[in-house]
Amino acid sequence: MGIGVLALVRLSPERVAALTAAGYDVREGANHASRVDALRESADSVRAVLTNGRWGLTGAEMDLLPKLEIVCAVGAGYEAVDLDTARRRGIAVANSPDTNASAVADSAMMLLMATSRHLLQADRFVRAGGWQDQWRIDTPTLSGKRLGILGLGTIGSQIAHRAACGFDMEVGYHNRAAVAGSPYRYFVNLTELATWADFLIAAAPGGEGTRHLIDADVLRALGPKGYVVNVGRGTVIDTVALIDALKSKRIAGAGLDVLEGEPSVPPKLQELLQFDNVVITPHIAGRAPEARTAATALIIENLNAHFGGKPLVSPVLPKS
Repeated sequence: MGIGVLALVRLSPERVAALTAAGYDVREGANHASRVDALRESADSVRAVLTNGRWGLTGAEMDLLPKLEIVCAVGAGYEAVDLDTARRRGIAVANSPDTNASAVADSAMMLLMATSRHLLQADRFVRAGGWQDQWRIDTPTLSGKRLGILGLGTIGSQIAHRAACGFDMEVGYHNRAAVAGSPYRYFVNLTELATWADFLIAAAPGGEGTRHLIDADVLRALGPKGYVVNVGRGTVIDTVALIDALKSKRIAGAGLDVLEGEPSVPPKLQELLQFDNVVITPHIAGRAPEARTAATALIIENLNAHFGGKPLVSPVLPKS
């Protein structure tokens, strides 16, 4: 019998097969009546948990797993994992950073183009019998424009590279601190970045530190010709403020791969789904087979390192 691993997120058959081939006994939480049942029924055998930034693992849930040694986030995010409890219990925590960065950066540019060029509206227009002589919507180019990026980490840096090299865009960014050696213009203030930019892409992680960073003031600064894209976390944008800005035409449109309250959209935010100038995808920016393969390999590397008594490859919290 292999080392027990409980997956609290859905795994592809290929990922299950790879983990099994590496010597792990995978239990899938989705096969249980509830998450709590999955945890309780795994208490005697599970030594590792697979989760993600959204679903995480609480301290109370860790307490249901007395043999737990390591928590692996299958993506870069780990904000919903209780690090204090993990630290107290000596549980290691690892994540899978950078494995889907290329896919997310590609998707960010796709959302920016689809939104600013009004792709969905054009598609519906043609299907309804329209053609170019009846088309009345301006669709600005990206080339030569200014792109602001919130969060110049690995994903943000790849977005910047695509924008600068592929579209000849001038790039500026806002971080908690300037990135050493970055060729792009750093803005200490996010509102100043939005005022400067024609387009704003959020690639920031979730958590209280980034909650509603893009608020009414930032959207107002972006202006009536500006577009905002979010491939970070839904909580980075104040959705109520975004709806208000769209209704009053204070911004031109939005492209969103993440939403506050996902996977369902809370009733007070349902209006967001009614705008023609908003493109929404279901948090799939990083869903590429290449990204999934890379993340699976990194998960297995971290598990093998931990159970082999070696340092984690991508530690969030090394075992104490």
